[in-house]
Amino acid sequence: MNHQTNNIRLVGLAGDSGDPRGLSRPEDRIPALSLKSPNPRPGMKPGKRVETEAMTPLPIIDNFAAYLLDERHFSTYTSRCYSADLRQFIEHIVKSGAITIDDALERRAFDMRASATPDTAETKGSITSIICEATPDTIRAFLAHLGTLQYSAATMARKIATLRSFYKWAARRSLSKINPMTAIRTPRQGKRLPKAVSIEQIEQLLATPPESEVLGMRDRAMLETLYSTGIRVSELVGLNIEDLDEAGESLRVRGKGKKERMVPVGTHAIAAVHRYIEMLLADVKFAGVFGASRTGPLFVNKHGKRLSSRSVRRKLDKYLKAAGLDTDISPHTLRHSFATHLLENGADLRSVQELLGHQSLSTTQIYTHLTAQRLKEAYDAAHPRAEAG
Repeated sequence: MNHQTNNIRLVGLAGDSGDPRGLSRPEDRIPALSLKSPNPRPGMKPGKRVETEAMTPLPIIDNFAAYLLDERHFSTYTSRCYSADLRQFIEHIVKSGAITIDDALERRAFDMRASATPDTAETKGSITSIICEATPDTIRAFLAHLGTLQYSAATMARKIATLRSFYKWAARRSLSKINPMTAIRTPRQGKRLPKAVSIEQIEQLLATPPESEVLGMRDRAMLETLYSTGIRVSELVGLNIEDLDEAGESLRVRGKGKKERMVPVGTHAIAAVHRYIEMLLADVKFAGVFGASRTGPLFVNKHGKRLSSRSVRRKLDKYLKAAGLDTDISPHTLRHSFATHLLENGADLRSVQELLGHQSLSTTQIYTHLTAQRLKEAYDAAHPRAEAG
């Protein structure tokens, strides 16, 4: 077989110390399907993403991702996670020997030449058809492999959800004759109460960012907004300056499924946001950041570009360390704390549901268990006859 691959860059699989499957010739290596490392580097958690060379796109993954974004209205982040899960599944099929190296190379070339529609005859016999011909045993072998990588229960559940969504989509497009996921049961996850921090810890954190310079004031405004509104970090970085209402008492937030909602903002957060905007506009380094129309991202980095969710997490970690607080606190912990503190102070569950942007009240009800747990702890600590014996 001719192993020339029309400029497709070939790399080894992530985590392999030598040539994959004992092959020494570079032209025999599988194209860039690598995603996870089964043998992580020292200090790296199992399953952590390994950044290798750029991965060549697979049409079937691209089309599935487009469906998630356009029809299911998934967030970009969730769509990327599902795409990565699917790519990992394909990698497993290749590495497990379900197909040979030569088959992978030949069929991969078919995928590279395929049109944007994955169910064309041109992809017949390609990786597209291989994944669509998977059996329940193929799925079980993949799940057994994932079980060796020490993923959390939540991550495992998401990967199973990815395959369920994919095979339903493939069946509707007549790509798959059977849905192998109908024979697969999702493991039940134990309910884990969300973590919340005390009001005193919140106050300690919010007092940490320096207010004397614009980026410190930005960080104070971001943290105040996260706790004051309970919005997700993705919703925070998605805010534009025009999302502040004229009175400055509420924000327009774009949540999951591209749904918009208006959320009230506390006076401390509003004051911090307005002070940040004033300092930003007065700083020559950020001249024209909002333009003449005063539009654009509300929270920007030092280059005047929209801040990323990852950057917010890094900033939070920095201030947690500076404040001497638990560095395990995340932006989502502030969201949990927002909901918990509201319920502890008498807010009704339906209102908290609306504020959080939950579609189902059952999602919000987990916070009632958290407040009940806190009441029990307070009772045990204070009542003279709470302890047995």
